[in-house]
Amino acid sequence: MVAPAPLVLSLGDPAGIGPDIVLAAFVRRREARLPAFMVAGDPGTLAARARHLGLTVPLAETGPEDAAGRFAEALPVLPVGPASTAAPGRPDASSAPCVVASLEAALGLVQAGRAAALVTNPLAKSVMYAGGFPFPGHTEFLAARATRPGCPPPHPVMMIWSEQLAVVPATIHLPYADVPGHLTIDLLVETGRIVAGDMARRFGIARPRLVFCGLNPHAGEHGTLGTEDETIVRPAVDALRREGIDARGPLPADTLFHPEARAGYDVAVGMYHDQVLIPAKTLAFHDGVNVTLGLPFIRTSPDHGTAFDIAGTGRANPSSLMAALRLARRLADTEVVRAEREGRRAASVA
Repeated sequence: MVAPAPLVLSLGDPAGIGPDIVLAAFVRRREARLPAFMVAGDPGTLAARARHLGLTVPLAETGPEDAAGRFAEALPVLPVGPASTAAPGRPDASSAPCVVASLEAALGLVQAGRAAALVTNPLAKSVMYAGGFPFPGHTEFLAARATRPGCPPPHPVMMIWSEQLAVVPATIHLPYADVPGHLTIDLLVETGRIVAGDMARRFGIARPRLVFCGLNPHAGEHGTLGTEDETIVRPAVDALRREGIDARGPLPADTLFHPEARAGYDVAVGMYHDQVLIPAKTLAFHDGVNVTLGLPFIRTSPDHGTAFDIAGTGRANPSSLMAALRLARRLADTEVVRAEREGRRAASVA
């Protein structure tokens, strides 16, 4: 039996906690029953951080074909990029080439089918911008790399997922005052389509149940507390329902996140970042996973940043990375099963 392709991790900012949590996750791989993974990046950075943290982590420089077989005894590393010069907790613009090389190599393995899914460790946008990185962040970089010649770029959608709650903010890093101007029926419809499609295709939920939060208190009270819910959110939900998508809303956000309410849907779509990320991080601060929907490959990430203040201290918690690894493996396996099922169906028709 052929072993499944491993997951591949980008290293993230070498001055942050990316190396810390990678090493900590590997140390806990057996007790946590983690799927096989490998790292694309500079082995010297990982070795130096392991020494700094007092961890004994053997490294195996290898390609993805041998990674699963080496994983039991050593952390598989695909050597790419320059060595990092940044010290833990001291971000340095010279790290940008290391981060980009790691990310490019990891993505290349996934797009070539040599790795099952991409798991990205945190990067610092300020460091990347200082190093000449032309994209706002991970997501925009991945969307650009996923764009086929002559085709429009994919529309990536951020979902924060945990066993307790899955949420999607329709707008992400915007000042609150700018949110109403960015909300449109088309944006909400496109977001809903992508969420429903990926929940069915990758999460294996045949008919995903989506709820849409109202923008305003009490979902606008029929227009008395703001008109956006009646003129934007409700028409978008109606359009999705006409397409056969199980969508409800707008609903008051303040009553959507208690246990009884959460049992009635699979994903809550919010109008702005904090509306849905506050409940998501309250319920699963250490175990939440950032999943990018709408891409032609699987990408997950820990739901936290570089945490420069604790890098190299041994205090970084790898739980979110471990959850991201488990979810990436689950989504990849679901896609394999779906592809096999569709292959058998096509063969029987032929």
